[in-house]
Amino acid sequence: MSRGICPRVNSCGSLWILSAVVLAVNVIDVDAYSCHEVRTAFQLRQVGPLHRVPETPGTDVDLLICKHQGPSCCTRKMEESYQFAVKRESLHNIHSYSYELEHLISGHSDAFQDMFQYLLSFSQGHLSSLLEGTYSSLSRHALPHVNQLFSSLSLYLRGANVSVEAAVHQFFNNLFPLAYTRLINPGIEGSMMAGSEMGDCLRMIRQDVNPFGTYPAVMAQELAKALGAGRQLGLALEEGVEVMNATEHVSLSKDCVKGLVKMVYCSHCRGLTLIKPCVGYCLNVMRGCLASVSELDQPWRRYTSLLEQLTHAMAGHHSLELALLGVRGHVNEALLYAQLHGPLITATVDKVCGLTTGEPTGMQPTSPEVTTSSVTSSSPTPSAAPSQPLPEQWLGQLAHLRREFLMYLQRYKSFFAALPEMLCEGENVVDDSTCWSGDDVVESYSGRVVGNGLHAQKQNPEVRVRGADPTMAEVKDRLDRFIQETQERFPKLGQVEAWDELGSGERDEGSTTDCDDEDGCQASGDGPEKTSHTEASSEGKPIGRQPGGDSPHENPSKPPSVKVIGASPSASWARPWSLALIFAALCLQWTLF
Repeated sequence: MSRGICPRVNSCGSLWILSAVVLAVNVIDVDAYSCHEVRTAFQLRQVGPLHRVPETPGTDVDLLICKHQGPSCCTRKMEESYQFAVKRESLHNIHSYSYELEHLISGHSDAFQDMFQYLLSFSQGHLSSLLEGTYSSLSRHALPHVNQLFSSLSLYLRGANVSVEAAVHQFFNNLFPLAYTRLINPGIEGSMMAGSEMGDCLRMIRQDVNPFGTYPAVMAQELAKALGAGRQLGLALEEGVEVMNATEHVSLSKDCVKGLVKMVYCSHCRGLTLIKPCVGYCLNVMRGCLASVSELDQPWRRYTSLLEQLTHAMAGHHSLELALLGVRGHVNEALLYAQLHGPLITATVDKVCGLTTGEPTGMQPTSPEVTTSSVTSSSPTPSAAPSQPLPEQWLGQLAHLRREFLMYLQRYKSFFAALPEMLCEGENVVDDSTCWSGDDVVESYSGRVVGNGLHAQKQNPEVRVRGADPTMAEVKDRLDRFIQETQERFPKLGQVEAWDELGSGERDEGSTTDCDDEDGCQASGDGPEKTSHTEASSEGKPIGRQPGGDSPHENPSKPPSVKVIGASPSASWARPWSLALIFAALCLQWTLF
């Protein structure tokens, strides 16, 4: 009896247990397909209004992007929110990578401009101190023209449409009436003002009379070469900033956005909020989205090479510093040249401008009187305050700035080719184990991984690329055009030897002087057959095109009987050929002041 009952009881117990298991499985299945995790991710990532996410998966959902068999936690409205969110996130990620490069370019652009302006300020103060201390008779009227000259040079370095040559020649045009009435013929300064008709005549005939020898032309040439590279570097950096700005606002096509949604959010529709895309899959999507951006790769590589060349040309051999420091020497030698050739200049001016001066009382027929540029304590202080860094320091600062810039620049040569890879690394993707392929969870991505650029996207299995982005195409053309124009303007830019001349000049091997010309010292290696670039022989006889003449020839053996104010005629303030000489001369000047 009992045996008959027991089997029945066992059968009923088995049925109860089976029913409990089935119920438990159903409960687990319902919980497994709950959209709770999807709602949490939707809220945390600020995708859109939370009410768009269902509580439980739906079965009859007509989706456009995240299509798959089975229940889904997504709706059409969620897909719309996902498109806006993924576009915002992708542009933010692109900006996060491009920001450092943009900051590098813009920051160094400002740093170079600040250094340029400091060099200009120092050089202006250096020239002003010469005029105030040595040529005090004309300094008050000459200083406004000094300001005008360096203001033009400043505008030029900032990219303004200013001619360096024109600015230099205008400066010497304005300087000629002052030199003529206060240095060459000081006795007539009271009877002739620089703004009168006579002053206008002197300004107009200055280049024909050639009262300053070759120094204005040499100064203009040196400044144009050295400042030209600095100016072009500034323009190139501005161009780079514009390129980066355009990249940050790149337009993502509809096909790209759909591919991004499929890669980033379609796994959420199945409740898989933590799964990461496969690396190869991510590369295909990103390379398809950034195909037009990747077209900037080759122009950008040429652009970074151009920046290196311009930086070397501008600062590689201290070309800019030497050219600006040489302004004082050129002006000093030009004024000395005018005094030495005063009688011939006066005779030429009398014929052209019609002013008979005779022999002014201030011009005695004696041997040249040399007044060094040593300034007493009562002399005006130069514009550049002694508290500012000494030349050694800012020469080192510019060199350091150049090296730092080039070091950082090397990291970003392949930026546009590497951008898709940078977006597909780290926590954004999974390189091993299981990953998301866009359709399912897989152990590895089996699709073909394409390369960069528009042409390679023809084989892209994930994103359809219909053509080049017009904005990126315009940026590419603009960058190519800038590079071509720069290379045409500086045809020898890539040749280091050609730019060596900017830093070393035509070195006088015989010159071994270790002191400033204004101390009256003379280079031991100077001789009548060896002249420096300032064209002054060891006897103090400036060589060059004579006033009113066209052919270069040496002066008469006996200099004109004029009073020479400024540097010793036997010691040309030649452009220093080594930094040691520059430092020694400048430090001496600051000590004197």
